[in-house]
Amino acid sequence: MSENASVATVRDPDDIGKVKKKVIPKTPAEKTADILLWGIRAMLIADIVLLFFPSFNPARICEKINKNMSLFTCGIAYDTLVSNLGRAFTKGWVEQSTFRLLFGSSTLSIFAALFYAVGGCMSLGSNKMKKIAAAITGGGTILMLGCLFGISKAHGQILLTNRPEKVLPYETIPYFSLFMVITIALLALCLAVFFLLPSFAKAGKMFMEDKYKLFLMMLPILVLAFLFSYLPLFGWRYAFYDYKAGDTLSPDKFVGFKWFTQLFQNAATKKDMLRVIKNTLAMSGLGILTSAVPMIFAIFLSEIKNNTFRRFVQTFTTIPNFISWVLVYAIALAIFSTDGFINTFLKSIGNPVTTNYLMDSSHMWLKMLAWGMWKGLGWSAIIYIAAISGIDQSLFEAATVDGAGRFQKMWYVTVPSLIPTYMVLLLMSIANILTNGMDQYLVFSNAKNAASIEVLDLYVYNLGIGSGLIPLSTVIGMVKSLISVILLFSANGISKAVRGESIV
Repeated sequence: MSENASVATVRDPDDIGKVKKKVIPKTPAEKTADILLWGIRAMLIADIVLLFFPSFNPARICEKINKNMSLFTCGIAYDTLVSNLGRAFTKGWVEQSTFRLLFGSSTLSIFAALFYAVGGCMSLGSNKMKKIAAAITGGGTILMLGCLFGISKAHGQILLTNRPEKVLPYETIPYFSLFMVITIALLALCLAVFFLLPSFAKAGKMFMEDKYKLFLMMLPILVLAFLFSYLPLFGWRYAFYDYKAGDTLSPDKFVGFKWFTQLFQNAATKKDMLRVIKNTLAMSGLGILTSAVPMIFAIFLSEIKNNTFRRFVQTFTTIPNFISWVLVYAIALAIFSTDGFINTFLKSIGNPVTTNYLMDSSHMWLKMLAWGMWKGLGWSAIIYIAAISGIDQSLFEAATVDGAGRFQKMWYVTVPSLIPTYMVLLLMSIANILTNGMDQYLVFSNAKNAASIEVLDLYVYNLGIGSGLIPLSTVIGMVKSLISVILLFSANGISKAVRGESIV
């Protein structure tokens, strides 16, 4: 249906019980309001996103304020805001009331963002909802103007300090004009939309199309995915600078592709990379080779007829997934260390020789695989158990009529029904072949097994946090992510080719 038309529901007198939709063309004013609403939504998103970027923080009115604080954190963390100003308060160089004003003003921006979020969501509805959305968004702009006015007043007060060399105030507020322009433009557009749309009496009922309802239901997931999966990619810029922890990214520290070339030209780094990639591929390869074990376990678990015993087994195998790797290592230490259960038992039966199994570097890949399977077997089987419960029971009944036994039904009915689920999980495993995680290998790592247990994720951690080579570790993380994306598309293409589908 065209966006330039609204929908009204009327009864057809000739066909009682059926509902027909009558298309009512939109007026020029409504069309103009819809166009303006797209601009409002774009500016709302920009304004909300800017709240979380320290680089665009207008509340950082002096250099004593932590440079890693965003406008959002300035409004929720007063102690952090004034953490570097204790001496300035004691000496009377600045007043605490100035920073309380700054804190309160920053808090107003958070409430303004909430108004923006509600108004932006409601703007997807009917004319009445759009009119209310314009009013709510306009209220948010007033709060934001109050925030900016308070920041400006706090800045004026701090400029009056008698020791500017100690407080280091800025002559002008960074990015203040950007927020002011966006806020005033938003207020003007909201007023325009409010007066362009019909009055509340003529705007009709409040409703929203199903597609927008589904979008709003999915929106929190999209926001979380952006915050935790895509926003961190902003940190890739460290790969192009000669950066050390605590430094700032200035143009004089820009080194281009220096760290990329060092990754492949430095002999020591190449040797470490080959060793680490070998460990990573070996452990991921073992995981892929045994990826069918959870499916097999789920099949046999579903065949247990005693419900009490089946629930006990499923619970007992699922619980380890919720135990952290630190606690798993504590369990391993209690069993396999020099004073652990095994050595204590051997001593009690007359064997004086003790062995610290955790310090033994032999068969580390298999040991890590065993611990991983013990921890994740029950959890990984849940998706297959759910898939088994969705199999049409008539297939089993037909197999019984044809004389199929228990194992034949498992092989010819259950397994083929689970293959699509298995293939999807297998493709994801192949795409993540360079991602093993870090926790398991970090807690089990020691001086003797470090060479054979260090995987790519742990190597990046040791390189960046342990050695302080943050740019080089960032480069390795970038290369790993790009290879994972390539592997994902390659695996998907191979899967389509096997099924006879078009790869494009």
